[in-house]
Amino acid sequence: MKDYNLGFITNKDIFEHTKQTVLQYKTIIDLQEFNKNYIDPIKLTFDAKIYGKTFEQIIESECIRQIDKANTNHIGYFHQNIFKYAADGWSVLKSGFDIVNNEKKIFVEMKNKHNTMNSSSSQATYMKMLKQLSKDQQSTCLLVEVIAKQSQNKVWKVSFDGENYEDERIRRVSIDKFYEMVFGDKDAFAKLCKALPEILDDIIKQTHAGSINNTVFSQLKEISSDTFKSLYLLAFKTYEGFDNF
Repeated sequence: MKDYNLGFITNKDIFEHTKQTVLQYKTIIDLQEFNKNYIDPIKLTFDAKIYGKTFEQIIESECIRQIDKANTNHIGYFHQNIFKYAADGWSVLKSGFDIVNNEKKIFVEMKNKHNTMNSSSSQATYMKMLKQLSKDQQSTCLLVEVIAKQSQNKVWKVSFDGENYEDERIRRVSIDKFYEMVFGDKDAFAKLCKALPEILDDIIKQTHAGSINNTVFSQLKEISSDTFKSLYLLAFKTYEGFDNF
């Protein structure tokens, strides 16, 4: 096993953990998946004309967008589940809080970006943490953000319905500070980021992953040889006037 020089996690564990993320990555999209939430051909028409793209280019962009949206969840798996390899009582949960340390009474909710929570989800998360504090006043609750505005470990101050909330035991923590807290190395997250391209290269060599199988175009051609017409028939084939579109 190659040495990735991380120190806080074994080479085998980081390889296998990253590999599991790679294997979950969405690499196949067909017409059924493409139209799962009903594609809007009128919007695609606007996009094509305004941006000076062909319908094929716009469809390709939409396919990539859909694949990217699905894969965002798998990156969440990568960020959260790496902590199951941590010692000293850390564990990753399938329900409730994302990560907990019952020995240290630390309860963690993890988000990928600082701006992914709207007001209602922020309120729900904060109230969940207040509930934990009411059950055990020795608890510490953390909102850990992978992409925060800055490196931080600070009190999470919120305002809901005109009322301000602030408690030293409820904190917003950037992922680098959380790695330091868990692994005892302030540079642990930076080390992982630096090693990640090499780890991924080794995994892709082993698994032969890395290509997208896109059958959307060939399946659209089965509807009509005209991509424009195929898109509209896909959405509106039962509408009046589209039998001779």
